[in-house]
Amino acid sequence: MKTIADVMTNRPINEKVFRLDGKVAVVTGGTGGIGAAICTLFANVGARVAVVDLDAGQAQALADEINASGGTAIGIGCDVTKEASTLEAAARVVAELGKPTVLVNGVAILDKSGTILEIDPEEWEKVHRVNIHGYYLMSRAVLPHMIEAGGGSVIHIASMHGSVGRANRVSYTSTKGAIMQMGRTMAADHAAQNIRVNTLSPGAVQTRRIAYRYNGEMPADLRKQVESKYLLNRMADPAELATGALFLASDASSFMTGSDLLIDGGYCAV
Repeated sequence: MKTIADVMTNRPINEKVFRLDGKVAVVTGGTGGIGAAICTLFANVGARVAVVDLDAGQAQALADEINASGGTAIGIGCDVTKEASTLEAAARVVAELGKPTVLVNGVAILDKSGTILEIDPEEWEKVHRVNIHGYYLMSRAVLPHMIEAGGGSVIHIASMHGSVGRANRVSYTSTKGAIMQMGRTMAADHAAQNIRVNTLSPGAVQTRRIAYRYNGEMPADLRKQVESKYLLNRMADPAELATGALFLASDASSFMTGSDLLIDGGYCAV
């Protein structure tokens, strides 16, 4: 029987397990607050990164910044709600960077607040088409190439509100719960192909979604009230979610699949 010492000797834990050298990463919603932080960090630790976003100009601008800093990236405009667009994006990744071994599905539409009686069918359909259908289509486009590459890591950005409810956010929370279940099922479906699938669930993060939710700048008293719900008494910086994504993408999480990595500052603990 192998001892812990034997295992550690054969597979020492060092900083290399947190690197993505030789890996090709596709990040949807790549110019958003969390997405941009993920793209930048992944490039900094050796990945060739495809910044995928509906806005092709913004995607290329971020790719240019990454390249100027010594990384390798391309910007791709893609509407994840359209199958042809996702297939074209995946084909371009393969042609310009190589076969993808990491996929981060992070795109999410800015949804309206309201109960199920206040959210009209058009709004409901729009949120679900981006937040769920977009993950489905991009996964379908990338997975065949990942399988050909010998495996990889898929990361779906979910939310703590996939696990706990939130008043007046029925369209958003329902998509995030579905994403978590999609991740578990994909993990079961593709483990034999050496593909790990996990979800990453943020709490409140300092991104444009916060500004949108509160019609611009959040008042100081309201911010204090919101932050008091977190054990760490603050919101997260996008970089703190990017490090979680790096863990899931790298060999540091090699025995982790079908799981949810909750990074919520303690919100769900109490």
